[in-house]
Amino acid sequence: MALTLSVLDQSPIRSGGTALEAINETIKLAQAAEQLGYYRYWLAEHHGTEGLAGSAPEIMIARVAAATRKMRVGSGGVMLSHYSPLKVAENFALLQTMYPGRIDLGLGRAPGGDQLTSVAMQYGSEIGVEYYPTKIIDLKSFLTGSEPANKALAKVKVTPRPAVPPEMWLLGSSDESAKLAAMFGLPFSFAHFINPHGGLNIIADYVRNFHASDILAAPKANMCVGVICADTKAEAERLALSRGLWRVMLEKGALGPYPTPEEAEAYPYTEVERRIAERSKQTGLIGDPKFVRGGLEHMAKEHGVDEILVVTICHDFAARLRSYELIAKEFGLAQPA
Repeated sequence: MALTLSVLDQSPIRSGGTALEAINETIKLAQAAEQLGYYRYWLAEHHGTEGLAGSAPEIMIARVAAATRKMRVGSGGVMLSHYSPLKVAENFALLQTMYPGRIDLGLGRAPGGDQLTSVAMQYGSEIGVEYYPTKIIDLKSFLTGSEPANKALAKVKVTPRPAVPPEMWLLGSSDESAKLAAMFGLPFSFAHFINPHGGLNIIADYVRNFHASDILAAPKANMCVGVICADTKAEAERLALSRGLWRVMLEKGALGPYPTPEEAEAYPYTEVERRIAERSKQTGLIGDPKFVRGGLEHMAKEHGVDEILVVTICHDFAARLRSYELIAKEFGLAQPA
């Protein structure tokens, strides 16, 4: 089974860096990913953090698609619980009109930020997360012309409407999103980098319970895996020290800029914090190209998927770019014409 490789980018802000630098690095990485032969490039949504710059994936998608030529570009994902399905449909219909056949609409159920920020995102709306399934149906209706959940919206038209709608995906790290994807006949993307243990059963249940739809005749799943690849195992493990400290800070509710390996080495960990840092290594693959390739191929076969999105975060952008270059070379990715 040939394995397709793609990219998830969270637009990390480096310690000592700025949000503008993070956004510029996203553009450079996307252009490099296209030249290296990665299939699609998804932009994440996060709010209220000084560590991640991507608060508006639809804006980032427009910028990345303009800076690339053929690679698919999309959201990984839009947190639909916060927003009007009609407005999301308009945004992505316009993107697909501007960049025909290249746009993915990945939808997430998570808040993408802390509880207070989530309340602020939904300010003025009495519709809570329990309406997420209804929003999915209405959003699909606006983009494809299928029947909406809210019959009163049947005559609402999205303009401009592209000849082919953007490709819709449901994203998740639990069985809830997988159940909805199966119920509505949508592709499903599993966030292994968030939940490294539940994917086997979640994806298997999605496939088993899948109902064909006007969008998809058979189940279609991929997964997103955290990876740090370097020329040597020792170098990859050194780069990964930053992630350990970042996870410790996240547990404290302080997701600030991404630390350097030196900052991580110098940090005075408690025993509990050290265990948290060690556990962070379980959420991805850390090693040289041969090790990473073996791990990705094993995971794809084990989970029954033929596409993996790679998310790599290092403090040093050159090391981050090098990680994607080494993976592409090891897999012999085809260069786009």
